[in-house]
Amino acid sequence: MTPPRVVLVTGMSGTGKSTVLAELAARGHRVIDTDQGGWAVEVLGPDGPEQVWDEIRIRDLLERDTDRSLFLAGCVSNQGRFYDRFDAVVLLTVPVDVMLQRIAERTTSEFGKDPRERERILRDLREVEPLLAATSTAVVDATRPLSEVADAVERFGVAT
Repeated sequence: MTPPRVVLVTGMSGTGKSTVLAELAARGHRVIDTDQGGWAVEVLGPDGPEQVWDEIRIRDLLERDTDRSLFLAGCVSNQGRFYDRFDAVVLLTVPVDVMLQRIAERTTSEFGKDPRERERILRDLREVEPLLAATSTAVVDATRPLSEVADAVERFGVAT
């Protein structure tokens, strides 16, 4: 039997992390969206309040024995502390106009609707996304059809 794998799905707000996780869950995979359910806590960062992972909860999650792979989604400043625990880090990316349109139209999150939040998202796109791309196992164009994006991510959760 192949060992379960742990895959981080990351990317800027509006790239489709939650949507891809919902598709993977529909396919029967174990998924956790760290934007929901208390996986993150608010701390005071250099630019004001920011969400970071609750490191004790994330560590406990990653140490649990399970016979199923896990797809974890999120994008926080302390996620790099756990990169050695992931079998793959998959960055979802979309052009800025697509990202802003998705954020404006989504009903699952209010983040990014405020002009100051959009400014932060655009700054993160310029400053953070290149760092994520440099440290990711793969970069996936999330403008492709959802089934293709989910297929690309799913492949990293299957041990070969």
